[in-house]
Amino acid sequence: MTHEDTAKASGWDLHCHTVFSDGTVTPRGMVEQAQQLGLEGLAITDHDTNAGWDEARQAAKALGMPLLPGTEITAQDGRVSVHMLAYLYDPEDPVIAGLFVKTREARLTRTRTMVERISRDYPITWQDVLDQVKEGSKTTVGRPHIADALVKAGVYADRSQAFAGVCSSGSAYYLPTPSPTTHQVLAAVNHAGGVLVIAHPGAVSRNPVLLSDRQIAALAREGLGGLEVWHRDNPPEQRRRLLALAQRWGLLVTGGSDWHGQGKPNRMGENSTSGDVVARIVARARGSRPVAWKG
Repeated sequence: MTHEDTAKASGWDLHCHTVFSDGTVTPRGMVEQAQQLGLEGLAITDHDTNAGWDEARQAAKALGMPLLPGTEITAQDGRVSVHMLAYLYDPEDPVIAGLFVKTREARLTRTRTMVERISRDYPITWQDVLDQVKEGSKTTVGRPHIADALVKAGVYADRSQAFAGVCSSGSAYYLPTPSPTTHQVLAAVNHAGGVLVIAHPGAVSRNPVLLSDRQIAALAREGLGGLEVWHRDNPPEQRRRLLALAQRWGLLVTGGSDWHGQGKPNRMGENSTSGDVVARIVARARGSRPVAWKG
């Protein structure tokens, strides 16, 4: 680890990914790193899956590290691609389970079609991409695995370069992720007893179009739980806007690193959430319970 990797952190990191989606570290490794950093707790939020929950829960119990089970769900709101963090929902709920099945199947088809296009110009195959998948059919497959295949083939030096090139959303090879609407996701999470937070809603570097104040207000009226304000991709002016919206609509304000292990430069704990806010998330949830919770 670098000095930055081992620097002490505080609060809760509510946005972390593992090998069950596009991270590079196992759930146990994630929990161990959070403990080493001195975090109060963390959340596992792999894309469109809860397949890593059991391993993360076991590690959290063994190490006494408080953990919120969660998932980052890809959604669409008009022209805007939206990532939504669902915490403490019931994974056995049929509505949300069905949503994940459809989303993961659509993601797989979309990724394979992208690889077919890319392979006409670059030396990778679908098998090369599957070779980057760490947990077989339990893994949510997507662009990060294409990027890793391109790195292994020597096309790029690292995943970040691949995402600036062939894997970019502006690339000629890009296909949008087939996604449910934000309103469908919110209804499914509410049905499963979870709490939903919009991830990095001010990330101008990610999205040419952001959710408007009106769109966020509509979701707030339907039961949205909060906004992830403290994220490296939200610039200061967007943070001010989001804080004002949170205050107006009574939304929780959260923070997270969007950590992916070695998959991104984001450092675990670089943005965090207070224990008081986490306690409010736990109090609202009717689905799963936190692990090793000390609140």
